[in-house]
Amino acid sequence: MIRKIVIAFVATLSFSAVQAQTTQEQPGADLIVFNAKIFTGNLGQPEASALAVKGGRIYAVGSDTDILGLKSPVTKIIDAHSRRLIPGLADAHIHVLNDLAYNYNIRWDGVPTLRQALTMLSEQAKRTPEGQWVKVIGGWSPYQFEENRFPTLDELQKAVPDRPLIVQYAYNQAFLNKLAMEMLGVGTDRFPKVPDTEFEKDDRGNPTGIIHGYTWLFLALETVVPQPTFDEQVSSVINSIRGLNRFGVTSIIDNGGRWAYPEGQKRVALLARDNRLNVRMPFVDLQLGNGGGPVNMVNLELDAITTTAPISPGQNLHPTLAHGTEYEGAGEVLDGEVHDHENFDRPAVIIDPEKMKRFVEQDVKKLIERRIPFRMHISYNENISPFLDALEKVNEEIPFDGLKWSLEHAETITPENIQRVKKLGGGIALDAKMALHADGFIKTYGREKALQTPRLCMLVDSGIPLAMTTDAFRAATYNPWVALSWMVSGKSVSGSEVLAKDNRLSRTEALRLWTRGPAWFMNAESEMGMIAPGNLADFAVLDRDYFSVPEDQIKSVSSVLTVMDGRVVFGAQDYSALSPQLPAILPDWSPVKYFGSYYGEK
Repeated sequence: MIRKIVIAFVATLSFSAVQAQTTQEQPGADLIVFNAKIFTGNLGQPEASALAVKGGRIYAVGSDTDILGLKSPVTKIIDAHSRRLIPGLADAHIHVLNDLAYNYNIRWDGVPTLRQALTMLSEQAKRTPEGQWVKVIGGWSPYQFEENRFPTLDELQKAVPDRPLIVQYAYNQAFLNKLAMEMLGVGTDRFPKVPDTEFEKDDRGNPTGIIHGYTWLFLALETVVPQPTFDEQVSSVINSIRGLNRFGVTSIIDNGGRWAYPEGQKRVALLARDNRLNVRMPFVDLQLGNGGGPVNMVNLELDAITTTAPISPGQNLHPTLAHGTEYEGAGEVLDGEVHDHENFDRPAVIIDPEKMKRFVEQDVKKLIERRIPFRMHISYNENISPFLDALEKVNEEIPFDGLKWSLEHAETITPENIQRVKKLGGGIALDAKMALHADGFIKTYGREKALQTPRLCMLVDSGIPLAMTTDAFRAATYNPWVALSWMVSGKSVSGSEVLAKDNRLSRTEALRLWTRGPAWFMNAESEMGMIAPGNLADFAVLDRDYFSVPEDQIKSVSSVLTVMDGRVVFGAQDYSALSPQLPAILPDWSPVKYFGSYYGEK
């Protein structure tokens, strides 16, 4: 009797296993996209018209006939209608978790005239409840406006007379109306005491409402305005990611900010749990501390990842999504005392070389000893040189031996320092701030220097690991097509020539810095950035052909279908019905609900 029971039990298990295997290994593709003009990024197969996806990976790439032959009764079939299809874009340096109040902010990204921008303020002021602020926090440039200027204080006061208003330009300056000045205590001891803060004053010596400063000033201001609830923060993450998906972005590296690990990742974990994280979102961690005074950021980082919530470099917190919430190391700010900011309206911030040397020998060395990857914000070559001097000495004592590290921004790096970074095995994550702010850079440093800032062609030719980034949402717009337009045309958002002809990239070279280039920074070199079998199924179908539209249209390119991990995360036009339904935007009065996240979305 017992023997019969055992035999029946084994047979049941075997049947279940075969049934599970059969279910798992259903023949055919999960998704097929055909009738497309596919730029594969793969030199072995540069073009194709169709692709198949299975299990979140590219299954096959080829002709319509060959790929449609892989369909099964459950395959989802999408006709691209001869549109251009490209690998999903990746932003290797962006700050989603620094903007958990995203839904509280009016986005001036892409707004063509100051007149329209001011109208948006007036409309939002009418729906913003008492006790809340009207806010524009970065992502725009006065040079994008037809008027080619900043708003005046009188214009801002007229637009928003009865709610506190802050309009922040990058990390350079802020405009406050009268109510905001009163609430912040401008001109009194109540205003945050941040070094290098300057108030513009009228003839009587009273603050006007225009404040100049650096990064720490604007982070401080953000802490003293009304804060979003946890649910509003989650909604902000959802909607900022949707804005990225709209432009074909499928992967990002979150580069740290106010919400450090593990606190910031709690919002991401909520989305991951329900498979609603619509972008791969590995992160670099930045520990600012909570005391408001000087802190050792490297020590705080080591404590966070070894004691508070132990995690190892490369460890993925997402239960199913490859590179979903993966820890990529420390940065981009590793010490506030050696942070050189990026305010092109002011002369460069030059760090004392001895201070830089001590920082590397005392703090960066700790990361190298523990083989923790690191990313270092340095904008100016004058600071890159002493940083590399000290790194080279540490490398003699403790060889990097393949440890990944990078310079972030590095706008004015010289040819000599490019080669030094390469020799040490580092990478460079450039950003596209010059697309928005080059006109200001020219006023400070001159056009001749701007034309070679950064040295795009030299950096590409060097073979160094290289990616282009946005550094959004405050320092610049999150729209990568604005960057691609600048890289190819050499023109800023004002239409001015700001890159020399011999310092511009071909459309293919420029796109590579948004697809293949970021893969090195995400430890995904063999699986992302190409439309090729085995690669991650991340791609975008564009509303116009990037490779053939006039240069002045590149900045207007967007996606009509974005696929990440083999599933549609954004659809527009013919594909609107495929777009996932997002929860209601919180709060109900959010500017994103009424204006969208980018000009022209609504």
